Amino acid sequence: MTKPAARTVGELEAAGGAPRSLRDEIRANLLDNLKSGADLFPGILGYDDTVVPAVENALLCGHDLIFLGERGQAKSRMIRAMVALLDEWVPEIAGTEVHDDPFAPVSAVGKALLAEHGKDTPIKWVHRDDRYAEKLATPDVSIADLIGDVDPIKVAEGRSLGDELTIHFGMLPRTNRGIFCINELPDLTEKVQVGLFNVMQERDVQIKGYNVRLPLDILVIASANPEDYTSRGRIITPLKDRYAAQVRTHYPETRALELDVVRQEARPPSADGISLFVPPFMEEILGEITMQARSSPDVNQTSGVSVRMSIANYETLCANAVRRALRLGESEAVPRVSDLEALVTGTAGKIELEYAGEDRTETDVVMDLARRAVRAVFDVVAPAEGVASIVESFNQGWNVEVSAAMPAGDYLDGLDAIDGLRDAAAALAGGDSPERLASAIEFLLEGLHLSNELNKAASEGGARYGAASSA
Repeated sequence: MTKPAARTVGELEAAGGAPRSLRDEIRANLLDNLKSGADLFPGILGYDDTVVPAVENALLCGHDLIFLGERGQAKSRMIRAMVALLDEWVPEIAGTEVHDDPFAPVSAVGKALLAEHGKDTPIKWVHRDDRYAEKLATPDVSIADLIGDVDPIKVAEGRSLGDELTIHFGMLPRTNRGIFCINELPDLTEKVQVGLFNVMQERDVQIKGYNVRLPLDILVIASANPEDYTSRGRIITPLKDRYAAQVRTHYPETRALELDVVRQEARPPSADGISLFVPPFMEEILGEITMQARSSPDVNQTSGVSVRMSIANYETLCANAVRRALRLGESEAVPRVSDLEALVTGTAGKIELEYAGEDRTETDVVMDLARRAVRAVFDVVAPAEGVASIVESFNQGWNVEVSAAMPAGDYLDGLDAIDGLRDAAAALAGGDSPERLASAIEFLLEGLHLSNELNKAASEGGARYGAASSA
């Protein structure tokens, strides 16, 4: 939609313009959205039957709302997506600080301009992207930042302290007729939270003890971690009460959904001349590592395990495979189980451990999560009857060495001599290239080891698999 042509209040009125509140505007656009079946939150997966209906109900009711959820649950993305429910262009009186409606100004400046110029009052058009403001709550955020303060320069010019024109407005008044978001609301000091009371309920502001009647038309949305909201009790009760809707977000409920998010959001590295292929079983392992972390007693569950961990792990795993391909001169980069060790640095930085110290390091915890994930995926994709012959070959004396730095072609030496290994690997590999087969072979060997069917001994830079009965 192009910017409308009206340039004065009179032209706007002649074009059919009329005052409309923010909540009516959002409600009307949401109803159109629902009728057309358009996606209110494009790119947000897994919330269709839980979070989205609750948000739609709140917006239809015109409620201020707060999102409760652990980190990495798309709270900020959902809030920012609500900007699409605003009209693309809205008029305001030119020269005011608080986006005054040309038909119903709330500021002293806007009222004075309309009284002086009448229908010749100039207007300007504001795009919906400019009607959204966001503030990360920190303990040093002040009333002046959010609401405003007396401007000493204006006082020195001779204006009265009680005059609205002495006020330098903060972010909330400057977002009048728009959406204002406060992220991590509990981190605001109690004094600042008290300062929000009038904005949330009476829709006016109070600055330095002066009651400045400024009936703001604003939707106030907040986000918070449930631990802060309930356990530490840092949102004061009267402010909680002013949020008419409380929407609880959550992590993907299944591994498949987790992977859908990863595939959508991940940006794996690439290199000229090298194609990247991630076998389905390696994707499943990545998703399962996160699922294991979200139920592990070693991980602090109150802080959450973000989907960002899965995304970062996917990108890191791919990066390790690309590096190997470049160093070995291979044409295809395919992640292997031995590449999982590369995830320690990223995973450890995205979880808070309950038990870590000299006896149990972060690396120990992360690699234990990886082993459990490999075993869980192996049990699903590699049925016992399909690998029994492989175990039998090892029982007859076979040993196999693997490492993240080993060329893929080395995995194929003697492949046909181990009964059933080629067929099992080919069924998992998704292709017959040496790189894909090498990845599948590693997965099968590690899965058999974790199932107590093979023994695994650390070797220089890798591991050696042999019969379970061998030392």
